[in-house]
Amino acid sequence: MTRILYIIIIVSFLDTFIQLPIITPYALSLNASHVLTGGIVAIYSLSNMVGNIFGGHWIDTYGRKKMLLTGMLAVTIILLFYPLAQTGGQLFVIRFIHGLAGGVLIPAAFAYVGDQSSDKSRGRVMAYTGASIGTAAIVGPALGGAIAANSKIEHVFLLVSILFVISSFLIMKYVKESYVGTDRGKFSISEFIPLIKNPHILKASLAAFALMISMGTLSFALPIKVGEAGATNPVAITGMLLSIYGLVTLIVFLTPMNRIYDRLNPSYLVIIGISIIGSVHVMLNIVSIIPVLFLLMIVYGFGFSFVFPSMNRIVSDATSKLERGKAYGVFYAFFSLGAVLGSFVSGLASEYLGMPFFSSAFTTLSIAIILFLIERQIFKRSKA
Repeated sequence: MTRILYIIIIVSFLDTFIQLPIITPYALSLNASHVLTGGIVAIYSLSNMVGNIFGGHWIDTYGRKKMLLTGMLAVTIILLFYPLAQTGGQLFVIRFIHGLAGGVLIPAAFAYVGDQSSDKSRGRVMAYTGASIGTAAIVGPALGGAIAANSKIEHVFLLVSILFVISSFLIMKYVKESYVGTDRGKFSISEFIPLIKNPHILKASLAAFALMISMGTLSFALPIKVGEAGATNPVAITGMLLSIYGLVTLIVFLTPMNRIYDRLNPSYLVIIGISIIGSVHVMLNIVSIIPVLFLLMIVYGFGFSFVFPSMNRIVSDATSKLERGKAYGVFYAFFSLGAVLGSFVSGLASEYLGMPFFSSAFTTLSIAIILFLIERQIFKRSKA
């Protein structure tokens, strides 16, 4: 059953990654203005945050399987509306609803994985979920771009909808419920306050925010950096650089190197990984040599591989089944917030400072320091 969940995670993230190279040209083809196009790109992550929070409540109330299946079927239907959009405004609404429905999927899947894994194996299991996401990140953009180039952009949405239908069937047939809550109370934001105050959930959420800030900055600023380096084909070089870091993470996730996740303190791995990522962004501000950029992306891949499974493990270790769905809802809301702010803030830094990686370097390194201080405070309390 856990293997089925890995497939579901791949498909869920493929839904996001496959649209990266096509959503902007699709919006422009509908005569959307540049401002509206930017809103169309951003609104998915914004509404995804809302879906994460409400979905977290429903996951703990109605069960993992029911909400996972509901989210899958909802996204299946919503994807069919993309080819029907006639204006940028209609596409904006579709993206908004898509983000809400998609916001339920990932917290439900990770709550499921947390329920099914033991304390001793949880780190390695989370590494495999990272590999699933890495696979989607590598395959998605290339597949979306290839389909759009060789047929029609609309076919991308139809393909993903079919994949969601198949995934829904797998959920119904092979996935068993791992937890159903007994409390049927109404949604209240107050039920999330203890989770936000939990230092372990806070650590993981800040790490997720920092990680997505860094990735949002890369998506915006790396093509600019490659162009400044004098590459004759900056698009191809940028794609290779992003693939390099993705391949490094897969190597760490899928080889015996993944034993580090069960042997080392996940909080230490997160702090080290975020520090590595911040240091890479510092170097990206001052380096414009293509071979060095490749080396920096290899280092970035190691930083990413330290952070992702470890922060997911922290959330799972710090929660019981009773609250795990809500905890992952909070966690992935920070994830979505970082995705929204990363490219936007780096754009401001580029416009006014001429250093697009300055904001991400400052943010990630500051969060690394905050995480270290939180961890030291937790250690002091445990010794008291």
